[in-house]
Amino acid sequence: MQHHLPFFAATVLAVALAGCGETARLSVADGTGASPKIPEPNRTLIPTLNVAKAVGWPEGGKPQGAAGTMVNAFAAGLDHPRWLYTLPNGDVLVAETNAPPKPDDGKGIRGFVQKMFMKSAGSVTPSANRITLLRDADGDGTAEMREVFVKELNSPYGMVLVGNDFYVADTDAVLRFSYTPGTTHLDGPGTKVLDLPAGTINHHWTKNIIASADGSKLYVTVGSNSNVAENGIPAEEGRADIWEVDAKTGAHRVFASGLRNPNGMAWAPGADASSAALWTVVNERDELGSDLVPDYLTSVRDGGFYGWPYSYFGNHVDDRVKEQRPDLVAKALVPDYALGPHTASLGLTAGPATTTLPAPLAGAGVFIGQHGSWNRNPRSGYKVIYVPFADGKPSGAPVDVLSGFLSADGQAYGRPVGVVFDKPGDLLVADDVGNTVWRVAGKR
Repeated sequence: MQHHLPFFAATVLAVALAGCGETARLSVADGTGASPKIPEPNRTLIPTLNVAKAVGWPEGGKPQGAAGTMVNAFAAGLDHPRWLYTLPNGDVLVAETNAPPKPDDGKGIRGFVQKMFMKSAGSVTPSANRITLLRDADGDGTAEMREVFVKELNSPYGMVLVGNDFYVADTDAVLRFSYTPGTTHLDGPGTKVLDLPAGTINHHWTKNIIASADGSKLYVTVGSNSNVAENGIPAEEGRADIWEVDAKTGAHRVFASGLRNPNGMAWAPGADASSAALWTVVNERDELGSDLVPDYLTSVRDGGFYGWPYSYFGNHVDDRVKEQRPDLVAKALVPDYALGPHTASLGLTAGPATTTLPAPLAGAGVFIGQHGSWNRNPRSGYKVIYVPFADGKPSGAPVDVLSGFLSADGQAYGRPVGVVFDKPGDLLVADDVGNTVWRVAGKR
């Protein structure tokens, strides 16, 4: 009987967690835009857990596109597709990946219960550790060729091609491979450019990568090692940052800091590539209630500090942090545009100059994949949105591009993550629960 007590206790706690928590008092729209409402924290003894159980798409099911678009499966039957990249010849790369083993992340009964809920959400599956090439040679909107492009990686995520150098951001390192245009696979283990923070906690494991216009610099996202530095500041060394890396030597510096979990990056839409600002989407902290804290989209200032863990959305102090830093709070930058609380905004791509999508999705703006909440009541995210830009800044309310990822009873058919445009100008969306890359195109 004693051997069953931990499981029994965890089960009882799970039931309690499922039935407890609090409810949002504001709408997602209230927490969206350049001037979101930032209410007082609503901390509860038991954090809100409102996970959408992952069930996958029913036969013939698919998400709903915006008016004037059509949606089809560009590639189905993948293994947890998370991130996408389009090569110059039109081939599409998809990182089939998931979290690496993290034995020291989320220990104890509370951690056990959280992992159990994450498993229900489809977030706990072995990583395929590969990048797959998809080719639509006949241009019908469906990839008829599928080849393993790179294998035996370590929870790969971001990808970028600079000349004939193909870079991959694994969870613990940036790797470089030699690429020949048109090839369908890369040989060898690649060359390590630099190590990235990982370890046995590795709380935010996803690492993304983007290149400067001239290819000399790489920008790499490194998420925090905790929710709000509960493991101590030393455990956050080199984390909650965007790094600037010399592409050839691997020398790096912190470009911007205080970003809890930056994922998607893009250069400002509609701007000259050589002078465009870097933008990112960031997942903010949890357990302050359903209305806090809004995830956000922001331009990234060289040397800028964005608050984490000491404050959020500027100078709103988080008193859970043991060692307060009023000096850093005083200089914390306010993000440009809030994306709603707990939407888990991950994917980011700028709209291309030429796209098949109809107005209003065809102007300058960015597309954001919102993976969806697990601790908000009611749920938020679970869709792809478009944020229009004007004069280099977000302008106006977001527009739903792809939705319908949740069933009427709140189960998850899919969860959108990475977003990218293919060569013809159609939007591709990686769905890691539906194991599909969806294509959103304008109606011909």
